[in-house]
Amino acid sequence: QVQLVESGGGLVQAGGSLRLSCAASRIIFSLNAMDWYRQASGKQRELVATISSGSRTNYADSVKGRFTISRDNAKNTVYLQMNSLKAEDTAVYYCSVQLYPGSRFWGQGTQVTVSS
Repeated sequence: QVQLVESGGGLVQAGGSLRLSCAASRIIFSLNAMDWYRQASGKQRELVATISSGSRTNYADSVKGRFTISRDNAKNTVYLQMNSLKAEDTAVYYCSVQLYPGSRFWGQGTQVTVSS
């Protein structure tokens, strides 16, 4: 069973920074694209950032220029560096991987709270 374990969430003031980490196991990490999603209270889960196996990246418009996704294949870990945080970034952040269509796995989530 795929395991994804997020860490690094917390409470930060607006304008501050946080770095989330997601450690993956039981997958061939280097071969898979990795995603970060978030879900704010009362809202649908949304895709925040994606990094391909070749380290190409894509971002939601709402975080472009502020968030950076990266990966360390030697550590089976994907990161999300979040700068210039805003109150609207408050959400539970999830690491996710889709091994093949219809087979998506999720971490347990980590809470990010930005105080204004």
